[in-house]
Amino acid sequence: MSSWTGYAFFGKRLSNMKKPKLFIPGPTHVDDAVLEAMASYPIGHRASSFSALYDEIVAGVQKVLFTKNRIFLGTCSATGLMEAAVKNTVRKRCANFVCGAFSKRWHEITKSSGIECDKIEVPLGHATTPDLVRKVLDAGKYDTVTVVHNETSTGVMNPIYDIAEVMREYPDIVFLVDMVSSMASIKVEIDKLGIDVAIASVQKGWALPPGFSVCSVSEKVMDRSKEMKHKGYYFDFLVMEKYAQKSQTHSTPSIPHMFGLKTQLGRIFTEGLNNRFNRHKELANMVRSWGKNHFSLFAQKGYRSDTVTCMNNLPGFSLAELITRLFDKGFHISGGYGPLKDKTFRIAHMGDIQKSDIEELLSVINETMKEMNS
Repeated sequence: MSSWTGYAFFGKRLSNMKKPKLFIPGPTHVDDAVLEAMASYPIGHRASSFSALYDEIVAGVQKVLFTKNRIFLGTCSATGLMEAAVKNTVRKRCANFVCGAFSKRWHEITKSSGIECDKIEVPLGHATTPDLVRKVLDAGKYDTVTVVHNETSTGVMNPIYDIAEVMREYPDIVFLVDMVSSMASIKVEIDKLGIDVAIASVQKGWALPPGFSVCSVSEKVMDRSKEMKHKGYYFDFLVMEKYAQKSQTHSTPSIPHMFGLKTQLGRIFTEGLNNRFNRHKELANMVRSWGKNHFSLFAQKGYRSDTVTCMNNLPGFSLAELITRLFDKGFHISGGYGPLKDKTFRIAHMGDIQKSDIEELLSVINETMKEMNS
């Protein structure tokens, strides 16, 4: 990817500085074209030019998500929209399906919002299965569920299509999905699956800098939101909808992110959606194959992510040293998260990462491991 070495940082070139290529689960690499677009001179967020920008972004995001649902834009991380989702939908009780640190966070958000909820947890490395979802919902206790599509802390990709089949059996239950590390990298057909809210930050699969987020919201959710109280203002879907009808946001947004997202949507459509999704599958297969040969894969077979691979550490092997040496050589990978620290490490292959980038990274890791063993 030629833009790596051309990346300017405070007037210097990345190739002359210890600024690594990002193979972490976010933020991910941002192409120069996107960064340049984000440096565009701002426009007024009540101007007609802003509304045109807004409409173009909404139409593009709908195309990526295969949805006709409304799209809301948030100047916040996805965590903010996760809070919005539960505050706008849970009337009775929420089932938070947990398979790692970030799905657990949605439970913590729900609980801290004063909402009745339960954590339905599986062992780390395992997926939330359709059978588990059906068993939980058969109890009749819940009117909302939260599911994380792609759990970056463990490298697990939950079977969202199969879970959606189960959710069709419970049409009155609102289906909330965290797509933070899958959106714009893995094909998910929102309308076909009946997902009521799909949420993502832009610093992962969208390959923009952090600080902005998007979500799709169904009519079912808007009807539910009308019944909900104590939602606050910033995260009230009804307030967002009022301004969205005018092709505006309810408060001043990060206009630089919107310029960047417009540019990135153009790049995505130039690559082609299917090409983009297939590229991520190819990169995942490359990293998994390498991981099986040198370590072992942490995530349960059949439920491994197409955007981040989590590998088990070897006995006596210093992951900290490997990560430090790689960083010094200009490559940044991630260690294990939370309880998996020192036990696993992760290589992300999402966003605009190309085959040549993965080939280069794996070659450098092989070289570095030989140095460590010599």
